[in-house]
Order: sequence, then C-alpha cells, then structure tokens
Amino acid sequence: MGIVYQKNKQTGITYVYRNEAYWDKEKQQSRARRVLIGKLDPKTGEIVPTRSYRKGTDPAPAPSKKPGPVPITRVRRDFYGASYLLDQIGKSTGVAADLKACFPDQYKMLLSVIYFLILEENNSLSRFSHWQRLHVHPYGEDIPSQRSSELFQAIDEQQRMMFFRLQGKRRMEKEYWAFDITSISSYSETLNQVKKGRNKEHDRLPQINLALLFGEQSGLPFYYRKLPGNITDVKTVRQLMEEFDVMGYKKVSVLLDRGFYSRENINLLYRNHQKFIIGVKLGLTYVREALEEERDNLQLWSNLHPQFGAYGLCRTIQWDYEQERPQKGDVIRAQRRAYLHLFYNPEKAARDQAEMNEYLTSLHNDLASNTRKEYRMKDYDRYFTVTSTPKRGRKIIPKEDVMRETARNYGYFALLSNEVNDPFEALSLYRSKDIVEKGFGNLKDRLNFRRMQVSSELSLNGKLFVEFVALIYLSYIKKKMQDAKLFEQWTLQGLLDELDTIERFESPEHGRLLGEITQKQKDIFVSLDVDPPSL
Repeated sequence: MGIVYQKNKQTGITYVYRNEAYWDKEKQQSRARRVLIGKLDPKTGEIVPTRSYRKGTDPAPAPSKKPGPVPITRVRRDFYGASYLLDQIGKSTGVAADLKACFPDQYKMLLSVIYFLILEENNSLSRFSHWQRLHVHPYGEDIPSQRSSELFQAIDEQQRMMFFRLQGKRRMEKEYWAFDITSISSYSETLNQVKKGRNKEHDRLPQINLALLFGEQSGLPFYYRKLPGNITDVKTVRQLMEEFDVMGYKKVSVLLDRGFYSRENINLLYRNHQKFIIGVKLGLTYVREALEEERDNLQLWSNLHPQFGAYGLCRTIQWDYEQERPQKGDVIRAQRRAYLHLFYNPEKAARDQAEMNEYLTSLHNDLASNTRKEYRMKDYDRYFTVTSTPKRGRKIIPKEDVMRETARNYGYFALLSNEVNDPFEALSLYRSKDIVEKGFGNLKDRLNFRRMQVSSELSLNGKLFVEFVALIYLSYIKKKMQDAKLFEQWTLQGLLDELDTIERFESPEHGRLLGEITQKQKDIFVSLDVDPPSL
C-alpha cells in the first residue's frame, strides 16, 4: 500500500490517494484501488483531509468516533518509562505526526521498530518478539522477522520524500546543515550499489556510501542519501543541490569537509546561491600564497581567541567564478567575493607532529617488512626512497626535505566561506560538523548498522529509512543530555535504563495504574524538557 499524488492541471490542486494493489483473478493481472484521502497543502506540504463527494449532492457526514483509550482486555505489567519518553519526543519533533501522514496504516509498526532499535542497543530485530512482551510500544503487538521485512519493503520513495518535505518545513532554513559521507560494509553480492571503494575504516569488504545532513544547532539529522560504494565525496555535491531544488529548499546553508572541495563544487554552490563554509587544503595555490603572506601575522596576540586556543584571521579574496552554458556554447566568467579564514593552533601542531611521527614510523615498518598496504602506496614513495644493491643490500632512505616541508604546516588549517567573514564564527560553525561523525557512530554502533543485514534493494531502502528516523530520536536525546550536562552523571544507555524501570499495570477491573516514579527519574524528564508521566 502506498500514497499517490495527482495534480489537476485545470485547478492546480494536488489530490492525495491511498493506493492498494491487488490481483484480478478474472483478467489475470495486477490492478490497483485508489481511495481519496485529501489534498496536498502547497505551503506546508501536509495532507488536508477531504469529505467524500458525489455529483450534485454532499453526503451526510459519517458519525465520527470519539477518540478514547483502547479497551483493556487482559492483565499486563509492562515497562513504560522509556517508551513514554520516546512518545513525547515524537510529538515535540513532529516525527510521529509526519510518519502518520506518510504511512497512515503502518506508522505504529514503524514507531515500535524504532523504539526497539533505540532501547535495545546492538540487538537484532529477531529479538523484537521477546522485547515487546515486556514493554509498552505504539503497535502493541508482536512484529515477527518476516513481518518486519515486509514492512521495510513497503516503504516507497514517494513516502520517504514526503517525510523529508514535512520534516523540512519544520526545521529548514533556520541553521547551517553539516553534510558528510560514511561507508557501510556488506557481504551481499545482490545489492546493486554495493561496490569496492575507499573505506575510511579500511574495511576490505564491498560497501555502500551513506550521506547524512545534520542541523548544527538542533543536532538533528534532516536528510540522507544512499550512494554506490565507489562514489567519492567530491562527486555528491551536485546531486545534493539538485535534490534540494526538487524539495523546494532554496536557502540552505551547508558545512562541508575539505573532501568535498573542488572548483566545480564551489562554482556550483555560488550558482545555486547556497551559503557555505568548507574546509580547504593548504596546498591549494591561493591558500598557500595567502598563508605565506600571513604566517607571521597569524600568531600575533591580537589574533588569538582564548576560547578556541587558536589564532585566526580572515582574508577577503576574489573567487574566479565560471559557469558553462552548453546551449549557448559559452562560459560566463566573473569575480565572486569569498572569505579565506586561516588558523594556527599550537596544540594541533603538537598533535600533528606526534601523529605524523607515528605514521612515518608505520610506513617505514611496512617497507622494512615488505608488507605495503594499498591505501598508503603514494605516501611510501613520497616520504621514502628504497634502494637495493648486491653489496649493501636493501636500504630505506627518508626524504628529509619533504618531511621538513610537511612539518612547516603543523597546526595550520583553512576554511573558505561566501558568507561568514569572522574567522572564529566560521570556526565555531565548522566544528559543529562533528555532530555528523557522532551520528555515523550512533547509526553504526548503537543502532547496529555497521553491516547491512539485508539481501534485497527494497529491504535495504526501507531499513535505512527506519534507522534514519531512529537516529532523529537518538540525536534529540543526546543533544538534550549535552545541553543539561547529564553526561556528567549518566551514559545514554544508563539514562534510558533508569527510565525503563517505570512500570504500567493494566487490568480489565482496575484500568491502568502507573508504577512509582522516583525524584531522580522526575528530574531526568524535566532536564529533557519532558513532563513526567501521569495517568
């Protein structure tokens, strides 16, 4: 079952239908039933329910059922506190409402799977049956492994994009968005996008790449894309800009790691009027020249910011903008203003030296033992010369001049922006990009997605979406814990376990009773901006 959108060209109204496929035995072919469920609001992207329509008359409205508590038919005692917390987060972020709008028949099942992934760290979905017997959750029933696979396969692209649009209306254009890519390994030989690629963790398995977009203020993920495993970071920016345009986002400000830097990408960001802060390599000609001119000035006391422990200054430069116009067969060339931020951090210099010494030692050891690693091949030749003669044997000679030149830039780094002209404002924003790395860690470790345990494209697409929504909840909790300094007292798992001890008792004769809530648990709810539970 899916959602279908159909625009009336005469009125401009987009109608939303629930589409259900079925098999026609007489015609021996697949058919579909469509039921009108509403109109798409062009401003909010939400579905506005409509009444049934019959030509010439309006039918009498059907009597509406008053919402009320689900009748209690059996005696149960379940853990309730952590599920209650997730219920409230779903309301405050709008995630629960947006899932209901996109998946009206499956949203409760989706939420239950999401709750399980969050509360049962590193556990496979095969454990859901055991977990659900002890916990309150939105669906309220078991979801066997086969059923969860069917659930993943039922999530289509239309519903996924609708969810992004609805979430985007709530949070877009209010902050910078940090964008980065990670790799997820797979044993599967049937998934189309599983390819051999450059794995940042040096895993030898084939992989897919996953791109994530996080808000630097909210700390919440907004968007993701699945990419073939052999796609490099620098090739993804164009597609990202095009998908922003499809979703109607015109004023997105992005934070990008230097792996995304290329002249083509910077020109593309200017062309799309995107505000950006991006890391740039010191070896680029215009960066190297500016650094040589400012190297002495950079370490003046007046350029020191004690909070960051770094020196910084800004150089206004002119970006040589180019735009090819294939239809006209020409190239537009113009100057665009940009801000080049240069920094020096003494602590980073010490770390750079220690890390480089360790790296050079490992390169030397690889050469000495003749166990070269493929991903280091360029650096072996860059930093060492290996000679071999019958008399003197094999010798490994370090290239001291290259090492000395590398050491000159220990502690230095640079950023480029077309909006922010204060170096430490740019640095503060750029450092918030670390939330993407933490998001990748949560996804791989806590949400058990370091390996893809699926065998079909449909299952992979659906599971990725569910894991992504779970990441929204998890990121919200971690951000609230950081703001309230709860990590000084609790780990994330410890906090969830503490709330999970709160019970709810149900009985047909006595209704629902809430178990004892300690003051410590009440304080946790308040710190997370959630009212403590009550019945």
